[in-house]
Amino acid sequence: MRSLFVGNSFTARNNLPGLLKGLAGARGIDLERTLISAGGASLRQHLNAGKALEAIATGDFDTVVLQEQSTLPIKSPARFRESARDFHTAISAAGARMALYQTWARRNAPETQQSLTDAYAGSAVELGATLVPVGTVWEHFLSQYDGPVLHDEDNSHPALAGSYLGACVFLIALLTEDPVGIDVPVKGLAADTAALLRQSAWDICERLASAE
Repeated sequence: MRSLFVGNSFTARNNLPGLLKGLAGARGIDLERTLISAGGASLRQHLNAGKALEAIATGDFDTVVLQEQSTLPIKSPARFRESARDFHTAISAAGARMALYQTWARRNAPETQQSLTDAYAGSAVELGATLVPVGTVWEHFLSQYDGPVLHDEDNSHPALAGSYLGACVFLIALLTEDPVGIDVPVKGLAADTAALLRQSAWDICERLASAE
């Protein structure tokens, strides 16, 4: 699978696409990934810059993953939806599938998760995109476990455990594969911690699916 990731440091930090590639490889899927990232960038900024649109038109990607600036869907969901629509037009024209990488609330503002969830889910339904509910899975995990810590020290970006949990959600939602039992070492992440994150991602996603 050839995938393009468009976002900012929430995607680039800890090399989320690379973590997903490792998980996918364990399930026999060769994931070729390209990342277009700019610090703090919104989807509208990516649209205006043109690099992402050029890559979509010429890159022969199977899937394009979009990640909005972390607080914009809370502050201006209409602007997020508009940018997603414009990207969807280009992605559809290129014959690719669109996926939305739903992010998480800041550690000191957990009440904002619902706004993020609603914005991403609404856009996914409207555009027929695949929703990758990383933020929702984080929310459920944090309600059940005291550790590992998912947020980095700035209470915004992901720690390695947070990115790995996200990669497991991508494996489930985007590639329809089960991460449980995958034994691919991740530098900086203890084996028992990685196992907990894989199992939790699967269990939470199963509960979310059954609740729909």
